[in-house]
Amino acid sequence: MARSLFLMLFAVATLLHGSMAQTRHVVGDSAGWTIPYGGAATYTAWASDKTFVVGDTLVFNFTNGHHDVAKVTKSVYDACNGASTLFTLTSGPATVALNETGEQYYICTFGSHCSLGQKLTINVVNRPSRSGSPPRASPVPTPTQAPSTVPAPPPGPSTGPVTFIVRESLGWIVPTNGAATYASWASDKTFRVGDILVFNYRSNRHNVEEVTKENFDSCNSTSPLATYTTPPARVTLNKSGAHYFICGAPGHCQGGQKLAINVTGNSSSATTASSPSPSLTTNPSTPSPASSLVVPLPQNSEAASIELAGVSATLLSLVAAFFY
Repeated sequence: MARSLFLMLFAVATLLHGSMAQTRHVVGDSAGWTIPYGGAATYTAWASDKTFVVGDTLVFNFTNGHHDVAKVTKSVYDACNGASTLFTLTSGPATVALNETGEQYYICTFGSHCSLGQKLTINVVNRPSRSGSPPRASPVPTPTQAPSTVPAPPPGPSTGPVTFIVRESLGWIVPTNGAATYASWASDKTFRVGDILVFNYRSNRHNVEEVTKENFDSCNSTSPLATYTTPPARVTLNKSGAHYFICGAPGHCQGGQKLAINVTGNSSSATTASSPSPSLTTNPSTPSPASSLVVPLPQNSEAASIELAGVSATLLSLVAAFFY
């Protein structure tokens, strides 16, 4: 009986190891596959803390007709020459299986997108070999008492306006997920009179226009209330109520580059979770000025949950077979 139980546990451990082996990497995480505000360093930073192994997959999320993804050689990658590719995928989301080891290079072949930083290089390694010996039980560590913590002080009143960097390091661009991207960014923020919006974008590619609700809904930029053409554009919220912003470049508003916010009260009544700081603060954290802002991208590589569900079913089946 003991031998049978041992073999059953070994089989379950083997299945669990295999099911969790493959990893699905979403390129750029929530930002997707687009022209990054921070240039090619954006995708380099995204890949720097990840391990890519044979059998994993890359997922490129992009808007059809605006981007593509092509696998290329190193020389083509360095020169951003989209005329010669190993393969090109034009429908997003595009999934690429990593089936060989070594350096791999990907670019967008649209216009100057690659030169502007829409390029990715990764190194793929072999999956570590599995040990033939059965798993050994690890000793149970002696419980230790968690160190005591000092409660954080209660929130204090803000001493000045709050500066909001629109979409932080991702900047003011045409988003891959449409207008819902900017709506989601604004949903957990409170804007008050006196606060400041900062729009980071590439000069001559975008602008910022404050418009009426009607023109916001129809993406009509013929009669803006105000226009900002020089990045970074700083907009002071000087009155309460709804404010509407779009990009006036052709097609950009229709592609989702639009932001609506509601401004309430005066910023002097705002509260933050940190101790009092200088008059210019940023919600929810305090990054450097927009020109040198560096915000680490969220990690969004994920193991497929369907396979874990399969492991649970296999475990239940084996246990039932053993006892019945």
